[in-house]
Amino acid sequence: MMSEKKRFTRLADALAGYLKESGLEERFEEATVVPEWAERVGPAIAAVTTPLSVSHGTLLVGVRSSAWLSELHLVEREIVRRLNAGRARGRVSRIRFVQADPEDARNRRADGPVSEGAGDGRTIRPGRTGQRKP
Repeated sequence: MMSEKKRFTRLADALAGYLKESGLEERFEEATVVPEWAERVGPAIAAVTTPLSVSHGTLLVGVRSSAWLSELHLVEREIVRRLNAGRARGRVSRIRFVQADPEDARNRRADGPVSEGAGDGRTIRPGRTGQRKP
């Protein structure tokens, strides 16, 4: 007969412990920005962009057109601020925008990993110059 009872650990606690011990906790937190993208940037930007991956603080985002690409560069700091709001870990330090069809990019993202290595709901609006409707 066993003198000690086996203690059960909740799966969430076991996973959190593993991520911390393995050094993957920061990268896991970093990757959570991808599913939160649309909520944090708003519908106008979300309609013409797709977050593709995040690695070492750099978020790679596919953008529908060169006009939007230019506009998004102008508001990158504001987007980074919103992405990092309420985050203690896994913060994004920069965004790399690349021209890519959002639908193709979403399909590619569904096949691959998100990571390579609380929003306020307001919409970020690029300047009016060169802005097009999606």
